[in-house]
Amino acid sequence: MNDVTKLFGSNVFNEQAMKERLPKDTYKGLKETMETGSALEEGIANIVANAMKDWAIEKGATHFTHWFSPLTGTTAEKHDSFITPTDGGGVIMEFSGRELVKGEPDASSFPSGGLRSTFEARGYTSWDPSSFAFVKDNTLYVPSAFYSYMGEALDSKTPLLRSNQLVCKESLRLLHLLGMHDVNNVTTTIGVEQEYFLIDRALYERRKDLQFCQRTLFGNRPPKGQELDDHYFGIIKPKVKAFMQDLDRRLWALGIYAKTEHNEVAPSQHELAPIYTNTNLAVDHNQLTMELMRRTARDHDLVCILHEKPFAGVNGSGKHNNWSISTNTGINLLEAGKRPSENKLFLLFLAAIIRAVDDYQDLIRISVSTASNDERLGGNEAPPSIVSVFLGSDLEAVIDSIINDKDMIPPITRTLQGGVNSLPHFLQDTTDRNRTSPFAYTGNKFEFRMPGSSLTIAEPNIIINTIVAESLSHFCTYLEQNGTDEATVDKLIKETFTKHQRIIFNGNNYSAEWVKEAEKRGLSFLKTTPEALSHFLDDKNVQLFAKHRIYSAIEINSRYNILLEDYNKKRRIEAYTMLDIARKDIMPAVVRYTTDLATAIRSKKDLALDVNTRLDEGLLARISEYGEYLYLGVDRLQEAVNDAEKIPDRQEQANFYAETVTVAMQLLRDTVDELELLIASSYWPFPRYEKLLYSLD
Repeated sequence: MNDVTKLFGSNVFNEQAMKERLPKDTYKGLKETMETGSALEEGIANIVANAMKDWAIEKGATHFTHWFSPLTGTTAEKHDSFITPTDGGGVIMEFSGRELVKGEPDASSFPSGGLRSTFEARGYTSWDPSSFAFVKDNTLYVPSAFYSYMGEALDSKTPLLRSNQLVCKESLRLLHLLGMHDVNNVTTTIGVEQEYFLIDRALYERRKDLQFCQRTLFGNRPPKGQELDDHYFGIIKPKVKAFMQDLDRRLWALGIYAKTEHNEVAPSQHELAPIYTNTNLAVDHNQLTMELMRRTARDHDLVCILHEKPFAGVNGSGKHNNWSISTNTGINLLEAGKRPSENKLFLLFLAAIIRAVDDYQDLIRISVSTASNDERLGGNEAPPSIVSVFLGSDLEAVIDSIINDKDMIPPITRTLQGGVNSLPHFLQDTTDRNRTSPFAYTGNKFEFRMPGSSLTIAEPNIIINTIVAESLSHFCTYLEQNGTDEATVDKLIKETFTKHQRIIFNGNNYSAEWVKEAEKRGLSFLKTTPEALSHFLDDKNVQLFAKHRIYSAIEINSRYNILLEDYNKKRRIEAYTMLDIARKDIMPAVVRYTTDLATAIRSKKDLALDVNTRLDEGLLARISEYGEYLYLGVDRLQEAVNDAEKIPDRQEQANFYAETVTVAMQLLRDTVDELELLIASSYWPFPRYEKLLYSLD
């Protein structure tokens, strides 16, 4: 299908399909549920289910599945056919409202952080009407929430929906206090920039570390990396372009707004960015995007790697989360306007966000905390683990004028001409971009740059929604108690900016000076996932989630345990993969090469050849020295892992992995990477970086 307008959404039971197939009253009821979150009547569910089934069968579907997001970071599905037995041994195709609304997977086999035991298996999936159903692989996919027999959330969608509902409630509360009674819905939207690597499948299959850990645990930098900046926005290679075109068509058919694609900074690294959409739908779309990236890559004899740092020495991959908030009347609440100093509505929401990020720096950091993202944060492609807010010089001047009661000098509007008459002139943006900032205002939105490329984007948005809603709730209580006149609003804005200005930083977040300055300001610097997670159950965080019913006390405790367990398991897998490769592949390669080298030296001497063997002997001595380090490094790492496994407390075990095991892993890697430089390519047991990163050229 070459007509993109006809292809787009062709496999989605979207509003167009609903209008065509549902009675008007049914469509109206479903639409109200989608937009406001109101309960759906059972009768409507039956009508929707039947229409959805007929539509799906026409698309070739024979099965349906509740598609949900357990706390594994990926999605899950259990397929059931539409068939129902009839008298005489036949079947008919049926799909009831009950089957649409409710499913029952085994809850004990997914991470639950202690919420479910092996003998307590019952869990439920529940249709999420606010996210469109779709057909893929001859199956009707029904986006669903997942919770336990007792009703606790076992997924990322349920708390995300709760947070969406919360930020809407508190935003409406504030807007209505300000007299904006025509607004009856507020939604957050996100645009998710997805970075990824593509490498040759045949090479990938020769690297156990990539297969088991999705990153190279050994490997020296190639002679050429990203120093020349020639890959960024460079010409897209034919094989990569074919992959991108195929991926676009698959995404478009599922109603995913794939828009921008280009080469990223590192060799073999690329990016895909969609058009903004509401947060819940965007999260589902991103999960589908990651799945289809991997599948499409396989179809092109490639592998799509979403790990945050698959290759040392070159940029890793992030997932930039562009967050905004708008009313149903078309107002973007983060749109500063031509005179932001006079835009009280914008200043209120800006102040709420600044307050939220400052008060909950730890939760912002926790929302992106994984073992893999720890490898990326703080590098030259990612912001550091110090949370701060970038506003740009113009907004900083506005805030400074408010705090210090100074007259605001309107910013100068500049027209960029380029110095060439034939080039079109255009207005300069009011603010520059800061690629080093974790949380940057980029004009009508905030770009949260800390999330890692493999992360489900639900978790950061749950946190952002919740902490912003908490700030809005605080503002509402203040105005309810003190009045909503202009002077009171101005006082609230000034007090908030004054109290929380420490979180604003417009400079270079990579600089050593900023680390010192951040410490002076009292900002937190949580370098590792275990260090960040140790604050998850702080009283203020537990109280925040309980107050707004995002997580109950038992749910937040379960997530804390799941995140720790995930960190420990991944570090353990990495350590054992290193040991396996070192023992089975690298040590034998070193022995083979040194044996052949020693044999060659002996042969020269036995034949009494008049040749100098100093080079051979020097190389042999050097390799033998590093071979000894290799032997000791393997023992050191094995001992560290053994010690880690003896620690019963998950937090203490995670601390040990971060502080001791990862150090032993790095020492072993350093040794092996030196050996890689000394041993001939024909002896080395797996493809080196130059092959992995440049095989698609």
